[in-house]
Amino acid sequence: MTSPASTDLAPPQLSAGPRPAQGPAADEGLARRLRALACTAPLHDLDARKANLAGEYSVYAMAEVALAAIDLVTLNMDFDTGADSEQIIARLLPRVAAQAPERPAAEHERVARWVLENLINVGSVDRGFRAVYGTFGTDGVYTRRDYDFKLIEEVPGYGGGIYLRTTDEAVNVLVGALDTDVTSAQIAAEVKLEVLISRGRLADAQLAAEQARYRTVQYAETLRKTLEATRRNVRAVDWLQTVPDMIAEALDHVADRYRHENAILTNIRKARDEAEAATDAKTAEHKRRAAELVDIVKDCIRRHTQLQSRLLEAGPLFRAEQDRQAFAAPTSYTGLDLYGQLVAPLLPLPVEQATKVTDAFFAHGTGLRTPASVRVGDLVDLLLTPPVERQHLGAEMPEPDLIATPDDSRFSEEQLAAAMELLDLEHDAPRRLSGLLAEARRGGDPDLAYLVTLLAVHAASPPVGTAYRQGEERLLFAVDDGTPLDDPEFGGADLIVGTALLDAQGMAADRTEAS
Repeated sequence: MTSPASTDLAPPQLSAGPRPAQGPAADEGLARRLRALACTAPLHDLDARKANLAGEYSVYAMAEVALAAIDLVTLNMDFDTGADSEQIIARLLPRVAAQAPERPAAEHERVARWVLENLINVGSVDRGFRAVYGTFGTDGVYTRRDYDFKLIEEVPGYGGGIYLRTTDEAVNVLVGALDTDVTSAQIAAEVKLEVLISRGRLADAQLAAEQARYRTVQYAETLRKTLEATRRNVRAVDWLQTVPDMIAEALDHVADRYRHENAILTNIRKARDEAEAATDAKTAEHKRRAAELVDIVKDCIRRHTQLQSRLLEAGPLFRAEQDRQAFAAPTSYTGLDLYGQLVAPLLPLPVEQATKVTDAFFAHGTGLRTPASVRVGDLVDLLLTPPVERQHLGAEMPEPDLIATPDDSRFSEEQLAAAMELLDLEHDAPRRLSGLLAEARRGGDPDLAYLVTLLAVHAASPPVGTAYRQGEERLLFAVDDGTPLDDPEFGGADLIVGTALLDAQGMAADRTEAS
């Protein structure tokens, strides 16, 4: 007999079945961490591939140089333009030279340029990176997904030239965070910075200030991409609800940041004044930290001022782009009717006159020709090669192997002739489609009614210009006057079908002028 105490101490029974996958929220968190880890893979790959360079480059920490390059591009790019690649390389040289001061300056420049080109991923087609990770769906099925991202991308400048801009993924790698909301991350960084400064921890406050500045750059980058998408296609951006809410939220965000940054400057001055009573070493360190913090916070204020001006210009830019794109004249393309504009006017002409037109047409239509000899050696071989003796009638042509194409058309020639006879209304008044269908069914052919309907629907939009250029004297037309078709097989409108006569004299005059 089992006692209650032994029952309480019994180990829990494990289920024999497989453990189900975690919920969507937990899996989404795992996917975010996997994407953040994938963004750091190109930096680790630099240290793995530096052995492939011609020379001894193991002394260089490539990932460290790459992080410095991302930092420099992020802080030197503006709202409208990016960072200049040559300036970034010039500012990377002291960091590269510090790792190997005995190496030549040309090697330092090569390392800096190699790291920057690999961050851009110059060798790929789209200049991007791709990582593969797996997620569980709501049904518990494991699915592999592709994650495409870029770290530094080349963008054209408004005044010409190519500039560098860091992406959101690069900023996340630089800050050391996952994909977070820009606004909430910026507020958290500002509050953290203010608390650290008020407590006198200026070293930690400098790191928090730099992170706050990166988030400010990322917020401005989001607005810039929205405005660029508006300039390309105003319909691709939701200016009814999403963008106005974002602009209002961003303006409130900038106003709050101004208050925080002014309070931060006050706390910095207070910490600097309190450092006057400390020892000389601590005084110098606090003064240096305070000066660096002042520069960072002033840069944040400058970026927020620029962001505010762009936010205020976003509404007028949208209205101007809406007017420009809505009322822009559509691009017109004129097609060429070879039969009506070339063949039909030339057939009545003599060969002597027709060849002048065809020679001019094909001379402009065939395009450029590559010369047969492009090198002096080819020209010499071409001139010294004896001509090949040709037969009088040319080479014997092989007998073609012709295969009869099966006739898989639904309607026969007899049915087409019967339908065209029904629709020959040159000397009769226009008729209703319902009457033509009734007359077509009297002959006993069930497919004749389908052919008459097909020809009548095709005549609802007659090619008048083509028929006029090709010299047609009659044209079948069909008009919808709103009367519904009462038929057991077909629906739609009871079209009015008739035959229109074209201006034969005008066509002859036009062909004479063309010749």
